[in-house]
Amino acid sequence: MAARKKARRSAKASGELIISKSRTKNSVRKCNVGGEFYSALDKKVREMIASAEQRALGNKRKTLKAVDL
Repeated sequence: MAARKKARRSAKASGELIISKSRTKNSVRKCNVGGEFYSALDKKVREMIASAEQRALGNKRKTLKAVDL
């Protein structure tokens, strides 16, 4: 468990994205995707996950559910 937390911290610290650039680009139909969009999207996703985690913990759960978003 500690190794997993360490890996998550190191991934975040190294700037590794949790979103996929290619899947994001393939999802866009009529526009181009600027380079700065990926990091902004990644930041929003991380914020959403952190918020969902806090909501789940506030409801005394350790499982994230769709309702937490």
